[in-house]
Amino acid sequence: MTTTAPDEEPQPGPASTAEPEPLLYTQQFTSSPKGARLARRLALKRLEEWGWSPGSDTACTVSLLVGELAANAVRHGRVPGRDFRLRLEAGAHLIRVEVSDASPVLPPTVPPLSSGEDESGRGLFLVDILATRWGAAPRAPIGKTVWAEVET
Repeated sequence: MTTTAPDEEPQPGPASTAEPEPLLYTQQFTSSPKGARLARRLALKRLEEWGWSPGSDTACTVSLLVGELAANAVRHGRVPGRDFRLRLEAGAHLIRVEVSDASPVLPPTVPPLSSGEDESGRGLFLVDILATRWGAAPRAPIGKTVWAEVET
């Protein structure tokens, strides 16, 4: 007569506290107004795929941030023959937008004030208001990355 021991019952363990892997999107765009518009559209489409409806506050805020940072990359960071790169990272409570270009010139740490009659110059002011926090860093081997974060 042969007896076998029953398989061990699975024991409940501590609840997993690990956060899910962040969602990532990275794309290169031509350093042109058309490239900036496309970056904004594709960012909005990616956010929708990740679960944020295009009309949600989060998607609208991220879309505006992508638009402003991409426009700045095209206008102030453009180096002929070089593209800019958009990177989105969505975690459990935060979305990070990064736009990298080939210019080493970092934006001012405090957005410049513009008058009501100026035709431009409000981009970083909007970024400062909309983002939870933002900044810029040199990028190796060339250029910089300007980033903004939004709490979800």
